[in-house]
Amino acid sequence: MKKIVDDWRLIYKVCSLYYEDDMRQQEVSDYLGISRATVSRMLQKGKESGIVRVEVINPVQFSYNKLEKALERKYGLKEAIVVESSALDTKTESVSRMYERAALYLSQFFKDGECIGVSMGHTLHNVVKTNRVFSKDNHYMFVPLVGGISQSTVDKVDVQSNRIALEFAGKFGGSYTQFLSPAVFSEKTVMQSFLKEKAVSYIFDDFQKLDTIIMGIGIPHKVESTLVQAGYITEKELDHFAKDGLVGDIALHFFDKDGNTEKFREFNDRVAGIPPEMIRRVRNRIAIAGGENKAEAIRGAIKGGYINMLITNIDAAEKLL
Repeated sequence: MKKIVDDWRLIYKVCSLYYEDDMRQQEVSDYLGISRATVSRMLQKGKESGIVRVEVINPVQFSYNKLEKALERKYGLKEAIVVESSALDTKTESVSRMYERAALYLSQFFKDGECIGVSMGHTLHNVVKTNRVFSKDNHYMFVPLVGGISQSTVDKVDVQSNRIALEFAGKFGGSYTQFLSPAVFSEKTVMQSFLKEKAVSYIFDDFQKLDTIIMGIGIPHKVESTLVQAGYITEKELDHFAKDGLVGDIALHFFDKDGNTEKFREFNDRVAGIPPEMIRRVRNRIAIAGGENKAEAIRGAIKGGYINMLITNIDAAEKLL
């Protein structure tokens, strides 16, 4: 004889009264003339069978999606990714979550056979050091955007562009090339002569092939500046440029709040790397930068046309808006 708890018509009825009519289990029991224990078992069967589907909506993520759309509209970005954070997160935890999200996004964004440029610095180093593991069966080519020969390390970590290119190839698959040059020269004329050598000049052909570039954004903060820590510029020089309106650097090129570089030519002209005008011609220009203190630099980089895609966190996103 069929048990009452196996009556699918009755199971549906119980679920409908409980979930759609907001009746309590005891009320359903009294209304249908069955025990409360039977009502409880039928509700469980309703979930297990798929009659009842429970969907949990994350209202925080929903609001972040709104932030992303707002950033895209306000700044004309192709895409903005805002990484969620909790009020309980430390600064380190918040930034680490951004690196995790960036690694996942890039693994899905890259297309097989693409040529991808990478800058130097802690941001990109930390992206490839996340715990996520991706398929290595890809044919990407990673290209350093600035010279990558130096004895300097930052906090005992090699964050030069050649090392970053190698690490990206190890993380996402594919191969890499090297930019066999210092990143910053003492004199412009010396750099120009050096870059004419065949052993180095090939890198400019690689720049022409770039489909995507990935960059961090630096700020003129003496403690946090990779450029100061790597010995590319002194604290005194950084202070001087900051007084002239420096808000950030991208691929080692300094710019002001409007993205202009003219006031910083004395430094920028000594950088061995992809020229700003060539950066602007690359189809996908992705910056990874978070924190309220990076907002002004992010805004300047967007205005200057250096980036058209942004991976950031809630602190920077709210400041930008």
